[in-house]
Amino acid sequence: MNTKNKILTLTTLTSAAAAFTALLNKYIKHSASSKNFLGSSQAHIFKWRFGQVYYTKEGSGKPLLLIHDFHLAASGYEWHLAVKLLKKHYTVYTIDLLGFGRSEKPNLTYTNYLYVQLLSDFIRTEIGHRTSAVTTGSSASIAVMACSINPDLFDKLAFINPDPFSVCSQFCGKNAKLYKFILDLPIIGTLLYHIASSRELLTQKFVQDFFSSPSALKPAWIDAYYEAAHLGECPKAVFASAECCYTRSNIVPALRKIDNSIYILGGAQEPNIKRIIQEYREINPAVEYALISRAKHLPQLEQPEQLVKQLLILLD
Repeated sequence: MNTKNKILTLTTLTSAAAAFTALLNKYIKHSASSKNFLGSSQAHIFKWRFGQVYYTKEGSGKPLLLIHDFHLAASGYEWHLAVKLLKKHYTVYTIDLLGFGRSEKPNLTYTNYLYVQLLSDFIRTEIGHRTSAVTTGSSASIAVMACSINPDLFDKLAFINPDPFSVCSQFCGKNAKLYKFILDLPIIGTLLYHIASSRELLTQKFVQDFFSSPSALKPAWIDAYYEAAHLGECPKAVFASAECCYTRSNIVPALRKIDNSIYILGGAQEPNIKRIIQEYREINPAVEYALISRAKHLPQLEQPEQLVKQLLILLD
């Protein structure tokens, strides 16, 4: 076989492989989002300048904003059990942050400050009152930063299993740009995202990191998370930004500055949670805390009654 034929054969095989991968990506996206697990009769849309943001509003009373974690498959769905209990006492808002869940997912670089702007604009425009906020995991950082910039928008803050400061301020270095470039590629980047968001890896994440007792995990929750990870125009964009540290920020100066009431609710089985609580209390001694027994990273799913009981005590 001469050189010309070799090049032609290689080009043909490469094109065929690319076409097959593109078709596989489309099939995965369609199959993951075809069952509409995340439909809600309480749906509202906030028309923000960077895209439409999905949220729900239920109950009556003082406003309470629930903000999900930054995991690639996260959405306001993680609060659906807690909302049933909280709406008896508050007007409860759950938001799907831009790039997550049922919100629009434009192909852009998502930064911590973008989400600070989103929270601030959402509270001003859609809630219209000073509000208490509850976060999960990495989203604590955007609430801290938003509150430090606009303290008049926030009442009390509660953080469920917040990140340690070392993670909040992590800088990914020179390799981050290359990694993000690869993830942004139309075919191979999408395939890598579909591998990271596969049902098998999501199930593994729940069993190993999210729940203390795998027997409490319901298959419907995996279905909902799997769907959330594949909705929208470009679901991999926020994943690429988070993996490359664009959504992180050093929150220590902001946390020290905040004069609002702050509470940490930790899953008793969450790794290093007592050390993380101590970190926050060293920066802001006014931080109060409680531990949720028989729970790990997502007590709002694993122990919703116990979590809500603590929230009612802390926020009232």
